[in-house]
Amino acid sequence: MRNPFLAGAAVVMTVAVLAACGSSADGNDPEAAGAQRPAASGPSVPGPSATTPTTPAAPAPPTASATGEPAAPGPSAPAEGPKTPSDEITPATGTFTKKQKEYLEDRVPKGMDPAAVLQTGQETCDKLRYLVKADRDTAVGAIATQEIPDAPAAVAGLCPQHQGLVDEAAYAYADGTHTGKAVRPGVYRSASPTANCSWQIEGAGGKELASGTSDTGKSRKITIPKSARTFTSTGCYAWLAEGAQG
Repeated sequence: MRNPFLAGAAVVMTVAVLAACGSSADGNDPEAAGAQRPAASGPSVPGPSATTPTTPAAPAPPTASATGEPAAPGPSAPAEGPKTPSDEITPATGTFTKKQKEYLEDRVPKGMDPAAVLQTGQETCDKLRYLVKADRDTAVGAIATQEIPDAPAAVAGLCPQHQGLVDEAAYAYADGTHTGKAVRPGVYRSASPTANCSWQIEGAGGKELASGTSDTGKSRKITIPKSARTFTSTGCYAWLAEGAQG
């Protein structure tokens, strides 16, 4: 379910992204480190735009490893098809920094302007920068629900100052049903819930351990016990772990 906070901020985001792409006043963009942003002259690439963030049909949280720990977010998958060799990735104008080149490696389809691919990642960083200033929980929730799908790769390569958001999102639950080792005990709070937020916690054999609803749109806290086997959430957007990494 699309976060109402993000939808309501679309107009402001347009101004924020345009301003962020045109300057580096806050020192967080790659240009602040001395890099020149090349102009994007090629076709646009798939990815979230500043004004029309997409909502995944079935949001999926980070998967759990065999030990039950959340998997570390990795780079988002580049587009399919032949890629431009790394030694041939050069902008039409300006230069790429080392970090930018690392981000672009194996991500630029043959025949596409690498600056267009880079711009998509930079726009993702701009979105995160805006969201974290407005509401940190919403920013983490947008990563956990994959409403900003390429955030882990963009953060790692272009805006590492937001790595904390990605790390926190790895311990969050998006709306949906989570079972087995993906269910981790702890205290969680809902991030940007709708007025139709509901949840259910089940133990072995489908026994209901806890459930609840909220029609206020305000954040709620729940406790997932060690005996939980299934956790289902609807309309709550995302649940963030309380404390350090839950």
